[in-house]
Amino acid sequence: MASVFEYAPAPESRSVVDIAPSYGLFIDGEFTEAADGKVFKTVSPSTEEVLSEVAQAGEADVDRAVQAARKAFEKWSALPGSERAKYLFRIARIIQERSRELAVLETLDNGKPIKETRDADLPLVAAHFFYYAGWADKLDHAGFGRRTTNGPSGASPRPLGVAGQVIPWNFPLLMLAWKIAPALATGNTVVLKPAETTPLSALFFADICRQAGLPKGVVNILPGYGDAGAALVAHPGVDKVAFTGSTAVGKEIARTVAGTSKKLTLELGGKGANIVFDDAPVDQAVEGIVTGIFFNQGQVCCAGSRLLVQESVQDELLESLKRRLSTLRLGDPLDKNTDIGAINSAEQLARITALAEQGEAEGAERWSPACELPASGYWFAPTLFTNVTQAHTIARDEIFGPVLSVLTFRTPDEAVAKANNTQYGLSAGIWTEKGSRILAVAGKLRAGVIWSNTFNKFDPTSPFGGYKESGFGREGGRHGLEAYLDV
Repeated sequence: MASVFEYAPAPESRSVVDIAPSYGLFIDGEFTEAADGKVFKTVSPSTEEVLSEVAQAGEADVDRAVQAARKAFEKWSALPGSERAKYLFRIARIIQERSRELAVLETLDNGKPIKETRDADLPLVAAHFFYYAGWADKLDHAGFGRRTTNGPSGASPRPLGVAGQVIPWNFPLLMLAWKIAPALATGNTVVLKPAETTPLSALFFADICRQAGLPKGVVNILPGYGDAGAALVAHPGVDKVAFTGSTAVGKEIARTVAGTSKKLTLELGGKGANIVFDDAPVDQAVEGIVTGIFFNQGQVCCAGSRLLVQESVQDELLESLKRRLSTLRLGDPLDKNTDIGAINSAEQLARITALAEQGEAEGAERWSPACELPASGYWFAPTLFTNVTQAHTIARDEIFGPVLSVLTFRTPDEAVAKANNTQYGLSAGIWTEKGSRILAVAGKLRAGVIWSNTFNKFDPTSPFGGYKESGFGREGGRHGLEAYLDV
């Protein structure tokens, strides 16, 4: 009888998406080779197999794309908002229609589980385009511009011009949507550089733009390395720079843009605190902790990577958490039952491994559930550290992997002090039965997004962004429009 209950894999078929053997850059509505003919390979993190060969953008290609976007801007910005909205609605509907293809493609190229790309990433991607399509003809009523005693002065907001956008590999298509949807809705044109490890969904999106009949040059996509991103940021023809990624690169971009008239938004690293009070519902909190740090293998800038537990419930909570981690399934990201997929690259795996080893060397206690790692690909078992102090490197540095540091506190004031004791300020979570406590604690936390009794919930209508070294500016919601407008 035991055999009846053996695990049965449920893999999603790879055949739903066609991956071409090679891809070009997308400039002025056409796929084209790089000026210097350079290419690079993109691999699947779960198997290390080469998925495709992709053209590698250089400085000449950046120049060509910016000129195409500049030329397209005249006509695109002159369209009535209701006409721009039609294109955005069309893109959103095509994304919905082709979401199964995109989910499989994203999982293959990024390594995250199919249930995340299918149930979280893709619905949110479409929702962002629908949401900003709705704003396109209402910008005059968004309340931007000079404020008078009678409310906004009715100053007509204008698009900035060409937006240079650089996105990371952890949510390749979702970050594209966060950047492109508000830019197009407000009448700007775009040159976007996806991360070198995850170019495929952005190139698929380029094809969606063609399918939607988007005018040539409105969206340009340049796969490539950091030098292409640097050339885009520094290009004199770019009016607005938007970057999501590491704090170190964000600082470099801020230095490049300083002294120019370019508008800048940065969404950078984080070291989010997930605070569990003694009256929190334990099972619910455990689910939130797991979502907070093991969703997308912890490769999330707003991950709840620091767990702050009230001392009196630490033992009970950790016991429950360890039991839950033992049930997580790590393995083939295309299996619909998989909870933990592959780390995105060998480079990222090396960084996570080094920081975890440093945690052990500094005296923190390491624990992982019994977990068999696949023979090929980039894998890291879900890990938690106890006996962690605020002086530990693992409590201060962003690891960007499935590693949780557990600290304790006795009073709400101590919880707030420890949560705020970081150079970052992107996210936080609060777990308690008391609404008054949620409001009191949230008001003192220096974080851009604070979740109560949940974690990692996103919505296109809600602004997202950070304080301190987590960047500045907001994406999403009405606030996300302002970054792309001259008000």
